[in-house]
Amino acid sequence: MGQRRLSVTIGADPPPRLDKALARDVPEDAHLSRSRIARLIEDGAVARDGAALTSAKARVAEGDVIEIAVPIEAETHMLPEDIPLDIVHEDDDLIVVNKPAGMVVHPAPGSPSGTLVNALLHHFGDTLSGVGGEKRPGIVHRIDKDTSGLLVVAKTDRAHHALAAQFAAHTVGREYRALCHGVPSPGDPRLMGTRGVSAEDGGVIRITTRLNRHPSDRQRQAVTFEGGRHAVTRITVLEKYQSVALVSCRLETGRTHQIRVHMRHVGHALVGDPVYGGSRTASVRIGPNAARAVNAFPRQALHATTLGFTHPNGEEMLFTSDLPRDLGALVELLPDTTL
Repeated sequence: MGQRRLSVTIGADPPPRLDKALARDVPEDAHLSRSRIARLIEDGAVARDGAALTSAKARVAEGDVIEIAVPIEAETHMLPEDIPLDIVHEDDDLIVVNKPAGMVVHPAPGSPSGTLVNALLHHFGDTLSGVGGEKRPGIVHRIDKDTSGLLVVAKTDRAHHALAAQFAAHTVGREYRALCHGVPSPGDPRLMGTRGVSAEDGGVIRITTRLNRHPSDRQRQAVTFEGGRHAVTRITVLEKYQSVALVSCRLETGRTHQIRVHMRHVGHALVGDPVYGGSRTASVRIGPNAARAVNAFPRQALHATTLGFTHPNGEEMLFTSDLPRDLGALVELLPDTTL
């Protein structure tokens, strides 16, 4: 594997740790995140006066010249596959795709092929410059296999670094549309009495909890108020029906299964959710055909409909996606029952 060599001179008043000092002083156009720098240190690719520095905690001083050997992007072990993609936007830095339900984002032991990454590798061909030292797309966020909707993927280290920083800072705008059981209402004493739930202006219901792995099922997440990770979802009801509602869910944070777990926590599980939906069914009050369709819906009724972020070049970008065919057809059965 080839290398490009980078020389960094430590500036005044450096942080005491090598990784933090390099993260501060490495040229911006090198597009090396702190996590990437940490991996390079571990790999023995960082040196001072010819001696490798293998600890991220190594002390540095003003004027130290640090040499970094950055590997030239290697071919990925993942294989390209000719899978159709719904591309919403693409440029030299990133791509925005409308992922269909049923597609896994990244290869894993249970899904080694047929994923979005496999499809992107085929689509990019030889044009991919690579991320993190490997010729692969940069996945900065994911949506569940059976959730549909918008996803942004980095094509370069520059884009990966910029997008990852925005997701970490919770500045990316993400809105989902979902069909849930029951009709959430800020006027419902039961809902407002649920721990972690509060009302905001405009009929917005805010859910604030922590999320952690379920204690007995490692494939699930669970609401907790100690430990875990901070999670905030804001819900607004868009359409009310007799026993279901179409809601907008805006993410402040983006934890695994966040919307699905939060909706179950407040007693309004998503239609079709095989993991968090429980035994909830739609009432025949919405009509027998609609009730049958709701109760037979084969996946969580959740779609990532809006995605907004700042492009690495500074441009503000906003993308929207209509409900997919299956979810749109289900909603079409409901309007004549609107309350």
